[in-house]
Amino acid sequence: MSRAPPVLRVAVATPLRQLFDYRGPADPIRPGMRVRVPFGRRRMIGVVMAAAEASDIAEDRLKAVLETLDDRPVFDAGMLELLQWAAGYYHHPIGEVVAAALPKALRLGASLAAQEERWRITAAGRAACGQGEPRRAPRQRELLAALLLGERSTAQLREQLGEAWRAAARLLGTRGWIESAQVSSAPPAAGDAAPAAGAGPPLNDEQREAAGRIEASLGQFGAFLLQGVTGSGKTEVYLRVTAQTLAQGRSALVLVPEIGLTPQLVGRFRDRFGVPMAVLHSGLTDHERLLAWREAYAGRARIVLGTRSAVFAPVANLGVIIADEEHDASYKQQDGGFRYSARDLAVMRARRAAVPVVLGSATPALETLHNVAAGRYTRLVLTRRAVQSAPPRLALIDLRAHAHSAGLSTPALQAIERHLDAGGQALVFLNRRGYAPTLLCTACGWVAPCKDCDARLTVHLAAQALRCHHCGAEALLPQRCPQCGFAVKPVGQGTERLEEALAQRFPGVPCVRLDRDVVRRRGDLEAAVRRIASGEGRILVGTQMVTKGHDFPNVTLVVVLNADQGLFSTDFRAPERLAQTIVQVAGRAGRGTRPGEVLIQTEFPDHPLLTGLLQEGYEGFARTALTERRQAAWPPFSRLAAVRDSARTAQSALDFLTDARALADGARGVRLLGPVPAAMAKRAGRHHAQLLIESPERTALHRFLEAWLPLLAALPSARRVRWALDVDPMELF
Repeated sequence: MSRAPPVLRVAVATPLRQLFDYRGPADPIRPGMRVRVPFGRRRMIGVVMAAAEASDIAEDRLKAVLETLDDRPVFDAGMLELLQWAAGYYHHPIGEVVAAALPKALRLGASLAAQEERWRITAAGRAACGQGEPRRAPRQRELLAALLLGERSTAQLREQLGEAWRAAARLLGTRGWIESAQVSSAPPAAGDAAPAAGAGPPLNDEQREAAGRIEASLGQFGAFLLQGVTGSGKTEVYLRVTAQTLAQGRSALVLVPEIGLTPQLVGRFRDRFGVPMAVLHSGLTDHERLLAWREAYAGRARIVLGTRSAVFAPVANLGVIIADEEHDASYKQQDGGFRYSARDLAVMRARRAAVPVVLGSATPALETLHNVAAGRYTRLVLTRRAVQSAPPRLALIDLRAHAHSAGLSTPALQAIERHLDAGGQALVFLNRRGYAPTLLCTACGWVAPCKDCDARLTVHLAAQALRCHHCGAEALLPQRCPQCGFAVKPVGQGTERLEEALAQRFPGVPCVRLDRDVVRRRGDLEAAVRRIASGEGRILVGTQMVTKGHDFPNVTLVVVLNADQGLFSTDFRAPERLAQTIVQVAGRAGRGTRPGEVLIQTEFPDHPLLTGLLQEGYEGFARTALTERRQAAWPPFSRLAAVRDSARTAQSALDFLTDARALADGARGVRLLGPVPAAMAKRAGRHHAQLLIESPERTALHRFLEAWLPLLAALPSARRVRWALDVDPMELF
């Protein structure tokens, strides 16, 4: 008697918080494999999460799987468990969680087989070369010359010719002079030891102790906080631990918070190790992301380095996870879809894989320090800079006592001149891009507003545009007030205006600006960093982007403008973010052999946060901040979740959250705060509000959410809003 096909429980990317049952084919399908299934009137791709003997759905209504896409699982058992845990912890539909862990091409049905794109010259191309073509296209000539020597892979061409080779390839391909093909290649034998790593600089005692402690835990779970002052050589510890991991035949997963850090760190790892790497971040095309994912999945990439979503990368034979700048808010997915913390998932993945996880930072998150105090993490401290230079000298400039122009005080300008004369470089930090934050009519008081947000439009003078930094709206820069016809003027400072002012004050001194207005295309950041590192740019003007771990050894002066932004915020995390920013940007000074100086401009020089940072450093700030958090019962001494919604009207946004709160009446172990409009109530034409749920116990919070969330979807007012849950929110909007 033949046995009936099993029932497959499939995760499909829908907002429904459940798995869907399908009748499996006669051939066995393992959990983790992709299948194509009928879903309503559509055919969708899902991932098999489990098999069962029977279903609650009647046999005659149970639909069959249409197609099996893989011959082996996309996710192994450990990753399936992690995804199921994440769906439960963040209370998000399992199908959307699984989809977030896959490249778009795989979600659309692309082949799982790792393939390599290889290029070759055609007969027409050889003939053209023989005739001296192309005469006026040097990049095309370089590419043809490389291919005349034989086939080349995409990686080889990128390494040999740089990123510009792709544009040349497109033009040559249209002329029929070159062609490409996808070639499957076999993965290496599992567990092969990597080639010996290149020698790095000698470690100091603290680095040697830290690396040794982590290496001793290889093969078992351990969570380590590597807390080192800026310039203390945390990356060198990462490299030593990775070398030991590779020598044992295992692989490393390295996470960074933002794309801006990947070129620098990729360069350090590639220079040290002669092994293939896969790089994953949002700046890649869908095809490039697929190729990198396949390299990791096949086991060819022994080091996988990437931003937030790389925490889901299929690292073969994982040996260690490293999260650099672990405090950075960019590790938290905060907009739309599956809202998760890559740092926290990295710890959970390491625990389930029985490997160590290293969280590195000069300014650890307060939650991380709390885990150290509770004995859950081991702290390894680097107190000295790797280059034997003294820590920078910090001082406050009281703006109430000094004249200032274009945001720069007289003492700051004098310090810049002094350091330039001494051969150093100066970094001026202002976390506000654009020319000016406001366009004002001094006659009638009109201020250029964004019609879709409760925000003012930012002046971008070079582009002759007004732009909203919240919704992306753009308008032409008017010369006169649209209300009264009087002249208008930009008010306040942005990095573009600051660059202009410095050029006027220091004529002939090259200035480099580093913000998202100038770093728009691939390669822009690397080009700017090269100009600074080479000494071509003597003055650097930048936003938050310059705090992200860059090493500029000739920068001897850092000037921090508008340091008061986070002193009086309603968000309880604002002081922590401000302290981290100040310490991180201050750490760019004096990283070489010359002493560094840091000047912080403020109108509140007596504020405890600023005076505490100067007197006790980040350690002192963290102790005080944790005490205040404990007294106020804010995280990490409580657990927090936020329900956020948006609607066409402010009343609709508040009505849904009011109804949601009413459903929670009498709930035990939780406290609901709100609902209230968001700090910026109107964004992108919609009105936003939020409701906070706080509990002293994690279990009580999740028990409440599990019972409460299904009720929200059934509320009549839910049909008029878009809403989402954010567990462990990093920002209170």
